[in-house]
Amino acid sequence: MKRTATVERKTSETSIRLSVDLDGTGKADVATGLGFFDHMLTLLAGHSLIDLTLCCDGDLHVDGHHTVEDVARALGQCVNQALGDRRGIRRYGHAIIPMDEALATVAIDLGGRAAVVFDVAFPVPTIGAFDAQLVEVFWESFAATAAANVHATLHHGRNGHHIAEAVFKAAARALRLAIESDPRQSGVPSTKGTLTLG
Repeated sequence: MKRTATVERKTSETSIRLSVDLDGTGKADVATGLGFFDHMLTLLAGHSLIDLTLCCDGDLHVDGHHTVEDVARALGQCVNQALGDRRGIRRYGHAIIPMDEALATVAIDLGGRAAVVFDVAFPVPTIGAFDAQLVEVFWESFAATAAANVHATLHHGRNGHHIAEAVFKAAARALRLAIESDPRQSGVPSTKGTLTLG
């Protein structure tokens, strides 16, 4: 069964079409109007091996908040749909990633409930023209619609770009593990026998 999904989301703030293939090769074709955000999404696809196609037209004349938040919600929704009942997946994943002087750990549980702990501080308010606070907004919004736990910890780091990159790469690697098929797990990976999504 193909693990693919497409979401179209239109509001007064953003117009988004986003598609994923969970069993892809990490190809990314993304356009959000935010160069740094496109860079992070490309890293996310490349290190998770999720094929990602995204076109977003957002109200960037206001700022990047709505674009980042709504893209993350659409991505989480796509991942949720593509996983189906989550039968046969590993469910959990974690990774610790260095990026020059920065070191970040991310752990993910695709157990059907949303929660985020984001212990990452940025030394600067912006990364280029990108609001550094939006990194946390992205993962909060993704977790809400992916029905996932996401825990991110920055162990150390001085450069805002490197910190964000370490977080996105660690999250991508953790997600890659969590969505993988487990050859020993034929059913739903829960002792309850079901994963209630949402």
